[in-house]
Amino acid sequence: MLWLIHFLNSQFLIDFRGFGLRPRSIEGLIGLITYPLLHADWKHLMDNSVSAFVLMFGLFTVYGRLGWAVIGWSWLMSGIWIWIAARDGNHIGYSGIIYALASFIFFSGVFRKYYRLMALSLIVVFLYGSMVWGILPIQPSISWEGHLFGAIAGLILAYYYRGDGPQRPKYIWELEEELDDEDENPYWITTSTHN
Repeated sequence: MLWLIHFLNSQFLIDFRGFGLRPRSIEGLIGLITYPLLHADWKHLMDNSVSAFVLMFGLFTVYGRLGWAVIGWSWLMSGIWIWIAARDGNHIGYSGIIYALASFIFFSGVFRKYYRLMALSLIVVFLYGSMVWGILPIQPSISWEGHLFGAIAGLILAYYYRGDGPQRPKYIWELEEELDDEDENPYWITTSTHN
């Protein structure tokens, strides 16, 4: 879809940039739906496509259908926050969602404390750890606010969905401890009364 839109934009000189997200502008509200679908040039599109493919592959392989909720909510949350708080301008590109996906995958591993998910978190850090520089206002032509709000959305969604999807298995000794904790009459409390 991203490639088709950019192809139409470049080959037929259709200017879709008017559908970007323009903060605090009524006309810019359409961008809540369209801003991730638009890209400035082929390099922008290619960079975002590769990252989106890798992160979506990890997301859907591990989290299954939960991935759709993560993408949808991160799209909406980061878009609303950009519209409310970002600099004036025309914000476009899928990179905010990419930041949300990287953040979700990383923090899901941390919150769930499951070694397989933590391994995936470390892979994300290894591949995309340098993305942290994208949330800083270093380059004025880049929507660092979209990156920041995407990363925050991913963090919030990782916490919210921490009970859904794959979980750390409980081992027999942990189950025994839970059973012991549920004992109504622990050994240190006497139940008999002697007068």
